[in-house]
This record gives sequence, C-alpha cells and structure tokens, in this order.
Amino acid sequence: MFGLFLLCIGMVLALVLPASALLKDLRSRGVSAAATVIAVDSNPKYVKLRLVSSPKAGTEVKLWDYSGMLPEAKTGDSMIVTYDYKDPSRVLAQSWVEDPPANLPAYGASALAAICLGLATAVTWRRIWVLRTFGPEKTPVVSTGGTCIRETKP
Repeated sequence: MFGLFLLCIGMVLALVLPASALLKDLRSRGVSAAATVIAVDSNPKYVKLRLVSSPKAGTEVKLWDYSGMLPEAKTGDSMIVTYDYKDPSRVLAQSWVEDPPANLPAYGASALAAICLGLATAVTWRRIWVLRTFGPEKTPVVSTGGTCIRETKP
C-alpha cells in the first residue's frame, strides 16, 4: 500500500509540475495572439493551430495540454492563445493561462494517494495492536545455535 502511495504521489507530481511550469513561463514572458484551429483529433489528443496575428504569423503549432486536458475546439474555430516567444511551440489558450481549469487528474491521483496512505497506516497500526494483544505471554527462549548451556549452582 505504501508503494501505491508513492506511485500516486509520483503521478501527482508528473501532472502538476509541468503544468505549473508552463503557466509560470507563459505568464511571465507569454505573447498573446489570435489563432485558427486547423486540425483536431477525435479524442482529442491534439489541437493544431495556425497563428494569425503575431510576429510568428503563419506558424503551425500544436496546443499544449494542461495536465492531459485540452479545450473543446472544432476545425475552423478561432481562439486567443498565449505562446512563449522563446519557444513558440509552447502554446496554451489564453483563458487557461489567466484562469487554469481544475486539474482533475491530479486531484484524483491525490485522493487515491491519501486513501493508500490511510490504508497502509491502518494496516500497520492494526498489526502492531494484534502483536501486542495476542502475542506470546512469555519471552521466547533464546537459541544458542545447538550448544547446551547448563546452569551450575554454587
């Protein structure tokens, strides 16, 4: 259970850290531009954009996901995006930069981590209670490895 807890914490960090780093970069040095959606996968696994009004006009980029989530979009839609001027491929919808959506995958992994840690703690405390309550009443005889120790009286 403790291993599952650590796995869940790793998942939370993998979902939160890249998303927060992207938001921090886009908020500090992001450039806003209008873009047109030119392709959308059916799942959607990607949303491909063409920048329209910016120094990088005409550049085609894929919208970055925010913790595995992408905004609803259809081919031909227009949207305002914010991109990193140092790396124009790092693009996110401007509304998500200003007010990011609830990070549901990270919240779910956090809840699962809390459940796993609680169960691991409960099982550990129960085992300690069982061993103290129903354990041996006498201390066990110490083995001497096959040699016989005799007690001599004076």
